[in-house]
Amino acid sequence: MFVPCGESVPDLTNFTLLMPAVSVGNVGQLAIDLIISTLNMCKIGYFYTDCLVPMVGNNPYATEEENAGELSINTEVYSLTSRKLVVLQLRSIFIKYKSKSFCEKLLAWVKSSRCARIIVLSSSHSYHCNDVQLRSTPFRYLLTPSMQKSVQNKIKSLNWLEMEKSPCIPEMNDSDLCIRVPGGGITKTLYDESCSKEIQMAVLLKFVSEGDNIPDALSLVEYLNEWLQIIKPSRDSRAASALPWKIPSSWRLLFGSGLPPALF
Repeated sequence: MFVPCGESVPDLTNFTLLMPAVSVGNVGQLAIDLIISTLNMCKIGYFYTDCLVPMVGNNPYATEEENAGELSINTEVYSLTSRKLVVLQLRSIFIKYKSKSFCEKLLAWVKSSRCARIIVLSSSHSYHCNDVQLRSTPFRYLLTPSMQKSVQNKIKSLNWLEMEKSPCIPEMNDSDLCIRVPGGGITKTLYDESCSKEIQMAVLLKFVSEGDNIPDALSLVEYLNEWLQIIKPSRDSRAASALPWKIPSSWRLLFGSGLPPALF
């Protein structure tokens, strides 16, 4: 499924894979945009797959006219060798009944590439929050059993909250409890598949509503930064919001172009 940009397949042994779920508000995808743009990551390939709706567009991270005309497609892979980071960006929705097939192929590629772990950035409908979730932080995490062994102490030191289990059948109190991520797209499928295949995976998500989700993306990537320290805060910047995330040039048209003057 993976097609490299160069003649040889890059060595991703022991890399950490960051990827979004196509979820409510597109928060994970926006957060991945911030990471790619801030770290100036290099595109190393793409996924040739029939599981997502085809799309093509200009370079979303263009910094000058010379590279603005470069094309981007629905699934692209970027890396930063110095930090052992590889990033998969998804830019379109899944074709009906194809999402599970994509998850299986993705995890097979992760295993064959010998990536150390996967971190999925996702989101969930805030209107599904229970009373406990409404009174606490909007962030939650999930760890597969194999991931817990290696990072559990670090996660505990951050005082993060694990995603609570809820009734498998909503509004039925006597229903069995399970992990549910309403509006999370492939999040639950990826998590379940990774558990069964003993793949190290973490899910970081935020409860959000549809709208202008740029602030949600900024807060989610800062949540991730507490753990991975992708960028380090400057000494005179105590607030996480002061971290210098680089906004991609494509975000200027996130809500379309301005109204044409001819309308008035």
